[in-house]
This record gives sequence, C-alpha cells and structure tokens, in this order.
Amino acid sequence: MQKLKVSGVRMTPQRHAILSYLLDSLAHPTADDIYKALEERFPNMSVATIYNNLKLFVEAGLIRELTYGDDSSRFDGDTTEHYHAICETCGVIVDFHYPKLDHVEESASQETGFKVRGHRMEIYGSCAACTVKLH
Repeated sequence: MQKLKVSGVRMTPQRHAILSYLLDSLAHPTADDIYKALEERFPNMSVATIYNNLKLFVEAGLIRELTYGDDSSRFDGDTTEHYHAICETCGVIVDFHYPKLDHVEESASQETGFKVRGHRMEIYGSCAACTVKLH
C-alpha cells in the first residue's frame, strides 16, 4: 500500500474499512452499497461519512469515481488503466483490459494538440446471466 503512504491520508478504522471493502470488491459499489455492507460493524457511521471519505480517496488517487449520468456514482478500487463492460439489464459492471488502447492518450494528444487528462471506454450489452434469462 505504498500509494496510501504517499497520499498522506490518515487511516482511521472507518477509512480502512471503506478502502478495504472497495479493494476487495469487484462490483464497483455505490456509496449506499458500502454503507449497507459496513453499517453492522460501524453503526455510528453515516452515509455522509462514507461520501466524504470516498471523495477524499478519489482526490488522493486511491480509488476512481465512475459516473454514468444517473447521479449514482460507483467507486472502483482498481486505479490501473482498464475499461468497463456494463449490463444494461442488471447494471453489473465488469472490468476488462484492452492493450491496443494503452497509448490512445498519447496518440490523441499528438493528433489534436490537447493536454490529455484521461480517457474511459465503456461497452454496453447484456451480461452472461441476463443473456441466459432472456433466452
């Protein structure tokens, strides 16, 4: 957890629990999902505390916030370059890597003159479980 030391974020038991939950989760949870998962262990922790700590972690570069236009941010503990496949039926988000895009930011910068800050790619469709249910 070198990134944690470099970030300067003081680690409280609540912050540790939130960050651990995110790092162990493949589900890209919302703040409410995290709250529900931790409320039994931390009954005095509010949803506002979850949001405030998630914001702190995003600003420190420890996690990513994924926004999809429906006001329900999801959070990703994997900060490496990767992409997401999103099921339009159940909403599950699955990570995948596409090496051919590893240099897309550099190419975009060279072609456009932009100072590129980042990029994201999302694939939409039906996950395997929903596809089986539909047929």
